[in-house]
Amino acid sequence: MSFLSYIPSPGSAAIHIGPLQLRAYGLMIALGVIIAVRIWGKRMTLIGVGGPEEAASIATWAVPAGVIGARLYHVATEWDRFSGHLFDIVKIWKGGLGIPGGILLGTITAIVVAKKRNIDIGQMLWAAAPAVPVAQAVGRLGNWWNQELFGRPTTLPWALKIDAEHMPDGYAPGTLFHPTFLYESVWNLALAALLIVLGRRMMTSRPGRLMALYVGGYGLGRFWVEGLRIDPAKSGGGLRLNQWVAIAMMAGCLVYLLIDWRKAKNISQPNDYRQEDVEPN
Repeated sequence: MSFLSYIPSPGSAAIHIGPLQLRAYGLMIALGVIIAVRIWGKRMTLIGVGGPEEAASIATWAVPAGVIGARLYHVATEWDRFSGHLFDIVKIWKGGLGIPGGILLGTITAIVVAKKRNIDIGQMLWAAAPAVPVAQAVGRLGNWWNQELFGRPTTLPWALKIDAEHMPDGYAPGTLFHPTFLYESVWNLALAALLIVLGRRMMTSRPGRLMALYVGGYGLGRFWVEGLRIDPAKSGGGLRLNQWVAIAMMAGCLVYLLIDWRKAKNISQPNDYRQEDVEPN
């Protein structure tokens, strides 16, 4: 098999710069955050609710909260792996961040911090919506470095080659797999681009809807990507746990948009009145 017929995996999960060793998983997350905060800051300047300093100040609290939420989600859903090895909970560099938990706790923290700083919540979320999937797109590359969370076997030209020490049990040496990290990264970048386009219509009217569209769009992508994965996961009803969570995210998006649409409709319509209620001059 020629080199061009598959995606090779890195030989190491670390990047060595002289005597310095950087964990690639953490580095990808850090790079994603840096890029996302820059995008976020520029969009806050565009909408007139602050700028890079405000975005950075909110991110100082929201990003660690997001990482904690993501780790707690992973630990809660994979508790069997940690029940007898509690110290492993802090070993984030080995992988194991549940994005739904990160989205939830990170967003809540961002809203609390923005409110304390008297920053409009809807406009802040509008500015952040496309930045979040960009961070996720870069962060997902950490799974490639760790050779983890790949999909079922495939013979597609972009199949992923996994080293023998990371090969799952039951698969022959040389088996190639779906690069689900790449699928999700591409999906997130496309989602970010779509949100930027759609966001132009929501810049000053109902800006909070853009974050809801991100949640629904991410849930849709995560649903089908998750369906390709073969790593052990809790499941029920024929679906993996994260697929059920993705469905909940899509449902939450639709419910929010429906409620917000009804609110906007009520505001735009004047109160009804009867002609006889108007006193004559």
